[in-house]
Formats: sequence, C-alpha cells, structure tokens
Amino acid sequence: MPRLLTVIGTLLLLATTACAPPDGGGDEPLRPHTEQRGPAGPVPPALERFYGQRLSWGPCAPYASSASDRIAFQEPGLECARMEAPVDYADPDGATLTLGVLRRPAADQQDRIGSLVVNPGGPGASGMSSAATMSAAVAGGELGERFDFVGFDPRGVGASEPAVQCLTGPERDAERLDSDADTSPSGVAETEQEERAYAAKCAERSGTELLANIGTRDVARDLDVLRSVLGDPKLTYLGFSYGTRIGSEYAEEFPGNVRALLLDGAIDPTQSAVDSLVAQGAGFQRAFDDFAVWCTRRPDCALGDDPGAAVRRFQQLTRPLVDQPVPAGRGRQLSYGDATTAAVQALYAPSLWEYLDLGLRGLRDGDGDGEMLLALADQYYQRGAGGNYANTMDAFDAVHCVDDARVLDPAVLREADRRYREAAPFLDDGNPPSGARDTCAFWPVPVTGEQEPPEVGKLPPVLVVSTTGDPATPYRAGVALAEALRGGLLTFEGTQHTAFLQGNACVDQAGTDYLVDLELPAPGARCSAGR
Repeated sequence: MPRLLTVIGTLLLLATTACAPPDGGGDEPLRPHTEQRGPAGPVPPALERFYGQRLSWGPCAPYASSASDRIAFQEPGLECARMEAPVDYADPDGATLTLGVLRRPAADQQDRIGSLVVNPGGPGASGMSSAATMSAAVAGGELGERFDFVGFDPRGVGASEPAVQCLTGPERDAERLDSDADTSPSGVAETEQEERAYAAKCAERSGTELLANIGTRDVARDLDVLRSVLGDPKLTYLGFSYGTRIGSEYAEEFPGNVRALLLDGAIDPTQSAVDSLVAQGAGFQRAFDDFAVWCTRRPDCALGDDPGAAVRRFQQLTRPLVDQPVPAGRGRQLSYGDATTAAVQALYAPSLWEYLDLGLRGLRDGDGDGEMLLALADQYYQRGAGGNYANTMDAFDAVHCVDDARVLDPAVLREADRRYREAAPFLDDGNPPSGARDTCAFWPVPVTGEQEPPEVGKLPPVLVVSTTGDPATPYRAGVALAEALRGGLLTFEGTQHTAFLQGNACVDQAGTDYLVDLELPAPGARCSAGR
C-alpha cells in the first residue's frame, strides 16, 4: 500500500448546494466596501498592524479556484476579501501572505452575535468553498440570522496566496495510474525515489519558506488574526474533521479568546500517527461492511447477495487493476488506486453508495467501464473536467509533513501496513506489507507540530459531535477529544463522516443551541439518523 501514512486523509468534500442571500436580499449583490473592525480582544506584541488591518470586501468571483466555486461564489449575499498575515510569526516584519475570506453577513444585524468561522477539514480543503456551499443550510435559520457566516482558505490553500503547488494536472494524472503495489526491495526503492522526487517538486514550486510555516500551529495563529479583524473579541468556530485539530490547537494557544468551539468528526489527540491510521482503516472497514449489507439486499448488487463474502468479491473485482487498468472514457484509465479511492470517497456518506455499486457493476460485467469509479476518485482528488486540480492534495501532504512525527523505520512501516491491511481487508491489494517510506521522509523542512494531547487553560464549554459509524474519524476519537478539552459530547448514531448541518434535525438543533446560547446538550445526549 503506497504512501501509507498520507494516502488516506480525513478529507471532507462537501456537496455543492445553493446559497441564499441574507435578509431576503433579492438578487442585489452586496456593494464593495472597506471596513476596519479590529483590533478586537488581545493583540500579541508586534502584530498590531495585522490584528487591526482593514478588509476590502467585494465580489467573490475573482477568488474562485474551481468550476464549482465559480458557480457558488456568484450567489447574491456573499462577499470576499483578502487578509494579510506574516509568513513566519517569529518574524512579523518579514514576508507576508494573504488568506482568502468569504462572508455571508447575518440577516439580523441588530441582533447579531458575531462571526461564525467554519473550516471543513482536509488539511487542504477550502473554507471559502465550504462556507459558500453550506450557507444554504444556515439561511433562514437562527445561525443565519445571528451570525456572519465566514469561511477562509488556510495558508497555502485555494485562493490564498501563495498557494502550495507540487504537481501539475498531467503529473497528478500519471501518479494516480502508478499503483506502487510492488513491495519487493526493487519496488520499494522505486516508490521511495518517486516520493523523493515529489518532495523536491513541492520545495521547488512552493518554496521552503511557505512549507516551513504551513502547519496547524500557524493556521491557528491566522485564525486569531481573523477573529480580531472581523471585530470579534472572542472566537466562535465550527470545525469539521481536520478542522477539529485547528480548533483544539486554537484552544491550546488562545484559550482566553474562545467563545464557542463546535468540533465535529474529531481527530484523536492521544493517538500516534500509526495508531490513528489503523483506527481509520477499521472505520472504513465498518463503513464498507454497512455498505455491503445495504448492497447485498438489492437486486443485482455487484458484491452478490452474501454480506460475508463482500470483501472477497470486492477484491476479485479490483485487484486485477493492479496490473491492468481498464478504460474509463475520454482516453483515461481506471487504476487500482483510483478504484479503491472511489470506494473510500463513497463510504463518506450513504448518499454515494448507489454510485459505488454502479461503478463496481461496470467492473463485474466485464465491459471495461471504469468511468463511474473514476468520477468518484476525481471527486476525492478534486479534479476538474479539464484536467486541472484544486491544490487540496498538495496542501494535505504539506501540512501533514510538518504537523506529524515522521515514521522512518522500514520495520515500523511494514508492521503498520500489516496492521492496516488487517483492519481494512477490503483495501488489501494482495501483496506483502510494504516498508516504503512516504513523502514526509524526504520533506525539505522539519516538523513543527506537536503530537500531544492539548493542554488548555481555562476554557469555555466546548461541544464535540462524534458519529458512531464515522469511517474517517472514528467515534472514540471524538470521545477522547471531548475529554481532553473537558467539553460536552453529542453522539450521532449513523454511518457517515460528520453530522452537523447535514439535515439531521436533532444534531442541528443541539449544535445551534450551543453556538447561539452556549448551552451544551445533556450528558449522554444522542441523536440518530431517524430523528
């Protein structure tokens, strides 16, 4: 399994939805304007000019970095700006960068509480995109009435400048076709050479200064600047998936600046990188098993009619792709890596199970049609129809490589791969476990993050939402984060990645009550998919 510690990320890809204008604003766009609301709250020494900067708000279309953004960002009621921050907070008079910021102003400005800042995860996902697509979920409700709904592209991501750049579109396409399944000594050597070359391209195209200062520690500092610039003495934050790590890092660095943190789909702060990986593999296996039960009850399921044989059947359909990719339309081919990535993408939410079954049926029927599975993999990698990619995967690697301790011992990596295959047998390609080092072993800058449970000072109540069948961030991770932050826990019984603002009335009401009134659910509170 190539790139074991980086290939399966906790990436949350939100479906595009319509956005509604604030306060019944009709079709009139918000007028461009410049405002200065900061500095608000505490200002660290030597950072006054950043904390008190003016923002020039205007149309969002120029900030679009994908075709879906170009549609979503045209919605009335949205406005965008750029915020400046130091590249290196230890050198505030040195080089600077800019972050893209998108805002949907509160419908009721007189009863406005402040800003609700959202991050969708990744690392590498665009907060501007998620805020634009999620604004429909808050429009007309109490969150939309009481909060400016704000998303930002973290440093190096999306519309922020400069952006992390490692591979071109054609290079990413070529990488996806290379299965790296050969775990022999020569195969491992070839894989590691490819990882070394990838790291070198990231350094050459992104610059080592940006790569050295792109970790979660720096994103949390940017978030505090944004809090002040938006005029909020204290931060109200909504973080999904990796966004929970940003939230817990912020709580550790700025506990006195927190008003509310809602963290959904938590990363366990107590686990090592290897243990976290294995737990995630087990989570995807449980989601696959749920998919198999659903599928085998349907007529003509690609996996047959026996859930107990579903893993073996999935392997029979996908393993031949290791040696022989199949046509997937428009001159492209479906590789083994893309087929398994398609499965992972579909397991994030039951709404995608139908497409996974349809794609697997294309393999089963022997017509060589890999188009549906390739489309799912393209969604995961955020590949546009023209062959361009969002820089999500490049940014994911860049943040991971400075956030997490590097595992360099081939024996440890081989054992980690063995444990992963055991935890997630549907993703086992049939080859012996690999001891190949991943990209981070060759990364040009050192680790800057800490893999320790957050040590927070006096902190207002925090709410963690955790889903029992979350494939990417297992339920126990949310329990551990709630304990580490001494916060409340809301359990959602379902099989999906994250739950808040995804249509469950119970979860949405509990989360809204917390964000608006700072009221935690009762201890032991649970919601389910049926209510």
